[in-house]
Amino acid sequence: MDKLIAFLKDKKITEVECVISDMTGIARGKIAPVDKFIDEKGMRLPESVLLQTVTGDFIDDSIFYSLLDDADIDFVCVPDENAVFMLPWTVEATAQVIHDCYDRMGNPIELSPRNVLKKVLKLYEDKGWEPVIAPEMEFYLTQRSDDHDLPLKPPVGRSGRPEAGRQSFSIDAANEYDPLFEDMYDWCEAQGLDIDTLIHEDGPAQMEINFSHGNPLALADQVFVFKRTLKEAALKHNVCATFMAKPVTDEPGSAMHIHQSVIDKKTGKNIFTKEDGTQSQLFLNYIAGLQTYIPELLPLMAPSANSFRRFLPGTSAPVNLEWGVENRTCGLRIPESSPQNRRIENRIPGADANCYLTIAASLLCGFIGMEKGLRPSTPVTGRANESRTNNEYCLPLTLEEALMAMQDSEACIEYLGQSFTTGFVAVKQAELENFRRVVSSWEREFLLLTV
Repeated sequence: MDKLIAFLKDKKITEVECVISDMTGIARGKIAPVDKFIDEKGMRLPESVLLQTVTGDFIDDSIFYSLLDDADIDFVCVPDENAVFMLPWTVEATAQVIHDCYDRMGNPIELSPRNVLKKVLKLYEDKGWEPVIAPEMEFYLTQRSDDHDLPLKPPVGRSGRPEAGRQSFSIDAANEYDPLFEDMYDWCEAQGLDIDTLIHEDGPAQMEINFSHGNPLALADQVFVFKRTLKEAALKHNVCATFMAKPVTDEPGSAMHIHQSVIDKKTGKNIFTKEDGTQSQLFLNYIAGLQTYIPELLPLMAPSANSFRRFLPGTSAPVNLEWGVENRTCGLRIPESSPQNRRIENRIPGADANCYLTIAASLLCGFIGMEKGLRPSTPVTGRANESRTNNEYCLPLTLEEALMAMQDSEACIEYLGQSFTTGFVAVKQAELENFRRVVSSWEREFLLLTV
């Protein structure tokens, strides 16, 4: 705690937000006076927190008590001194500290998303490898509304008008929201978030923020904090920011693209590249691992019924697991780069996914591919047919189908654990049941007076 205590005193922090990520990616925890935080060196939370759905409900009792103690005991949350972030939007000097979850014997809690990512990173560490990632986060800015049945609308910009049409890569369209983005950049800088480029995406008031490449755990923490930071900046300017995968009908969805490569820790060289600068066999194995295992782990990248609305043929979201060089119609794109920077861009995950679990899943798929020496399909040189060109590598079409595949996945159970697999699937099934109870505006519009 020495480094952390010194930081808190140096910044004159008065309050500490002690947080963990639940399955959905919601920050849960406690707010404590700084002296109490230092004295207790962490916090305790009930185990059930990790089995809450996005609606705040809990999973079926029979599964709940098979995974947790009948008494719903507390687990221990230990602060990570490398995951401390100032909260620039608060009135009092406040720090957010991300915690790790352990049982009373000091064992990592298997249900914790951050622990899942650390478990996958340990696989690479044991091989002498270090994964490097760079996330790209897409999101929409929308007008604020308290009527959930009304379609979302783009907010009014500096010109006094809402954005009309699609303005992909438009500088002027992005500048409409300059005051908001200036706060966002200032707050990210104050928190040490390593964000890079801002891009206007295809949809009205849809943007993308790119993160600089780096350590997967550190970047997962940054994405976790960034989502909250952007939402706070948006609220300050009387608009909303959403990371829903498909928030607007007939407009592009929002993705979390993940660029990934692997470095040999001894040599510092990219294992995806041979000495002569050409692609290595491990590179091909990694691609094959993504093609083979993403279908089994897809709920970690597309966690809700809304996530699957993004996967529509003919849209900007690839619904395939093809791969190709500089080919954005492929689910797995290989950007043009120098041999040392050879990498794979996984374009399947949605912006709504839990960043810890999505990064863990993507890295795990590639790792298994290298471990098993899997071979990928032939790369696509033209436009990838987004209606399943390769029957060997098919994405599930619905959340129900994806959850069934994950539940039966031997790889998920072997590498991420039976408790996590069962718990995550149960949470998402409970959310799906909740979703099914809601009658949509489409049903009222087209079925009310016609059937």
